[in-house]
Amino acid sequence: MAPSQFEEKLEPGDLIEIFRGTYQHWAIYVGKGYIIHLAPPTEHAEAGAYSMMSVLCDKAMVKKERLWDVVGTDQFAINNLLDSKYEPRPVRLILRDAHSLLGQELPYCVFSGNCEHFATEMRYGKAESRQVRKAVEVGAAMGVAAMIGVGVLAAAAAIFSSGNKEKKSTR
Repeated sequence: MAPSQFEEKLEPGDLIEIFRGTYQHWAIYVGKGYIIHLAPPTEHAEAGAYSMMSVLCDKAMVKKERLWDVVGTDQFAINNLLDSKYEPRPVRLILRDAHSLLGQELPYCVFSGNCEHFATEMRYGKAESRQVRKAVEVGAAMGVAAMIGVGVLAAAAAIFSSGNKEKKSTR
């Protein structure tokens, strides 16, 4: 789809999800082809693995940039992900608050204050990150799986070692 055709579908206040490969970057569409987003120094189009360095950043800048400059060659979508959970704030408030933060350096934490937290805070008045929630769930599941695996190994070791002890004692 051509940029102009896609822009016809965008509404001010929409959340924009930009797929960067291993993570997603989030922004608020503010109209006329522009977005406002929280961008750590490593976040830019086609940054590749370098943008994963945002994990190490503790500050990020609120920027207004052309959507297509930020997207680059990456895929993106309108994703008002929490509309079924929360009532979106009035567009005039979303735009007012996003514009009021332009040029400000804000604390940045990939777990509690990332670009998705910023975008959802603007749209819903609640800062949430689905990426962080999924990462925590995956981490917890991996932890449980690791604990189960250790338990199975311990049980197997106990069974096999007790069998060996019995064989040794009968000789």
